[in-house]
Amino acid sequence: MSVWDELERRGPDSVVVAGVELRRGSRVRLHPRAGADIFDLALAGRVGTVYGIEEDTDGNLQLAVVVDAAQPDRRFFFAPSEVEPVTGPRVLVAGVGNVFLGDDGFGVELARRLVDRPLPAGAEVVDFGIRGMDLAYALLEGYDAAVLLDATPRGEPPGTLYVIEADVRAADVAPEAHGMDPATVLALVRSLGGSAPRTIVVGCEPQTHVTVDDEEIVAELSEPVRAALDEAVALVESVLDDLTNGGAT
Repeated sequence: MSVWDELERRGPDSVVVAGVELRRGSRVRLHPRAGADIFDLALAGRVGTVYGIEEDTDGNLQLAVVVDAAQPDRRFFFAPSEVEPVTGPRVLVAGVGNVFLGDDGFGVELARRLVDRPLPAGAEVVDFGIRGMDLAYALLEGYDAAVLLDATPRGEPPGTLYVIEADVRAADVAPEAHGMDPATVLALVRSLGGSAPRTIVVGCEPQTHVTVDDEEIVAELSEPVRAALDEAVALVESVLDDLTNGGAT
């Protein structure tokens, strides 16, 4: 075999760690070995998703891992002995909204606060902002459930929190590539030929109603919505506890 063939050789599709078969998409907790570089050591205890398995010319295997809440295109490499399989349901926690439209940024701010919380190992927090198509594709990646964080106007006093079970099969909303409300995103998923997992919306009644057509930019939340964030964090944690432990939210 030539040197070029060696360099182009693909790693195996899976590797068994602690009796669990790991492959692309598997969830792992990181335990860098003593003496690893400072960047790897800083990730000790963090959870991530296996992006791929690579094998060097000496037959040594490494897992390429995308770490939760890190840059999605940044991959870290660990030996199989440095990871612990994470079993149980995978739940995507998605912050959505436009931070320049006042209270529409509720979901993004809530996601930011959740990133540093000790959430269940199967939960992955991602700030999608206004990237509706990216969220639609993410919902097709094999999650068992999703929790969407979003401003949700329903006519109650500003700061009121909601937990809503979304109808992932509803067909009365047209898909829109640049739309970002939950109904539109779920319609995008269906238009891509897939089906979304069970989806829960944790929403907050907004006070400000800024739109993209307004000339004024409002880059902060109203006082009632900001005051609701601590309770919203506890609410999401409760929802995740139910979803990852077989409860009925």
